[in-house]
Amino acid sequence: MNMAALESGRGVRLLNPEEDHTFSLDEDSMNQIFGRDDVKDRYVVVLSVAGAFRKGKSFILNFFLRYLNHKYNLKDNGDWLGDEKVPLKGFSWRGGSERHTTGLVLWSQPFLTTINGDKVAIFLMDTQGTFDSSSTVKDNATVFALSTMLSSVQIYNVSQNIEEDDLQHLQLFTDYGRLALENTSGKPFQKLELLVRDWNYAYEYPYGAGGGAQLLEKRLQLQNNQHEELQSLRRHIKECFEEIGCFLMPHPGLIVATDPQFTGTLADISSEFKTSLRELVPMLLAPDNLICKKIAGQLLKAKDMVHYFKAYMTVFNGSDLPEPKTILAATAEANNLSALSESRDVYEYLMEEVVGGSKPYLDQNSLEQQHERAKNKALHAFQAKRKMGGTDLESTYQDRLVKEIDEQYVQYRANNDAKKLLNFTGTPMILGSLVLLGLLLSFVGDNLGIRILVVIGQIIAVGAILTLGVWIYSRITGEMREIGVTIDRIMDEVRNVVMMKAVSSATQELTTPLADKKDS
Repeated sequence: MNMAALESGRGVRLLNPEEDHTFSLDEDSMNQIFGRDDVKDRYVVVLSVAGAFRKGKSFILNFFLRYLNHKYNLKDNGDWLGDEKVPLKGFSWRGGSERHTTGLVLWSQPFLTTINGDKVAIFLMDTQGTFDSSSTVKDNATVFALSTMLSSVQIYNVSQNIEEDDLQHLQLFTDYGRLALENTSGKPFQKLELLVRDWNYAYEYPYGAGGGAQLLEKRLQLQNNQHEELQSLRRHIKECFEEIGCFLMPHPGLIVATDPQFTGTLADISSEFKTSLRELVPMLLAPDNLICKKIAGQLLKAKDMVHYFKAYMTVFNGSDLPEPKTILAATAEANNLSALSESRDVYEYLMEEVVGGSKPYLDQNSLEQQHERAKNKALHAFQAKRKMGGTDLESTYQDRLVKEIDEQYVQYRANNDAKKLLNFTGTPMILGSLVLLGLLLSFVGDNLGIRILVVIGQIIAVGAILTLGVWIYSRITGEMREIGVTIDRIMDEVRNVVMMKAVSSATQELTTPLADKKDS
């Protein structure tokens, strides 16, 4: 298997645990990953794996990486699991009893594809294992809540069976997001996939999604004789997610469990486990099965993820777990900020089209008209976005959008004025040189009595003077802009030809042997 594309990425810890049981956010890395030019305007698919520590979360994620690399980078229809002897690479993992992954770790290289004509970037997220000897309940709740709120598919990794404890932990971790987003339309989260590892009861429910669906239905079933608390727990989980699935995985084999030198090679993994991988991974990541991230019914782009990461980190980093209403406020802030950013981009795009860096000078009246047109388009885009937080918060961010647009207009106007005042260099210099050349040819032709040389000189001089007049008029008034641009382009070509001739002559002169010069 060609691993070059896979090895170009790495696990980047965006959320770092601190000694005082708070977390810090690596904003530089986050901006680099989500803000890339080829990524920032794409919708995002975020698949996260969470659950108890030392249960193989990073291990299973690397098979997701292998599939994504094969499917979206290599675009090969062969066996994506690859060579039996190739070690498992990607997210850092190891065997043993001590925790390995801390914080939230994102794979730095997104996988790019298209879904129904929309450009999409796929991200994988690894999470710190819960219930180790170093983490508090707040630490566990923070990591799980953040990964659930920021992912479109949350895989909840459990061991051997779905126990009542697993459901209670799931309720604890999703409480904040559910309550915080309860006033929004629809369910707060998208897909939950319970991944039962080392399933030992294949005689009851077979491995795979089919057996998992049967087990899940049994575990989430409401019964008349159940205590109200148990019924409430099950209703809570169903109310949190638009879709809930379950997958039963067999044990990966004795070598995986006991050999300290195990490197993840397929040859050392049981055939049943590999068969289940071939079902599980495409079920989540094949093109037809991808789920793009939504918050409050709005699809998120990669650049939006930055706003939500920052907003949630602000409220989760207190000494206590935040109140749900605080998270709701943070979500609303990020939601409006995302709408503002996208609308400001509309204004910038429209203005760059008419008065960007490569565009010629535009007269003030036309510039003002273009500004108002772009501003109205941006405001319409902002108002068309569905937002959270009510009309007061929306008005605050709309006022902020108007202020930022007006500040940008000041810059566009200054740059436009600079074109009028400072662009009298290249083109006028060449045209002025042509005027002088024409006059010189006329003078020489007149003295030598060569009439044709006088006529050619006069044509060059008059033509250059007229062209210069048209160019100056275009620059000063902003009218006849296309003609002015054409003149600039022609003069650039003339300058390039002259410079190439000069460089060629100088190079030939320098490379001519000294003896040849003496002979000449």
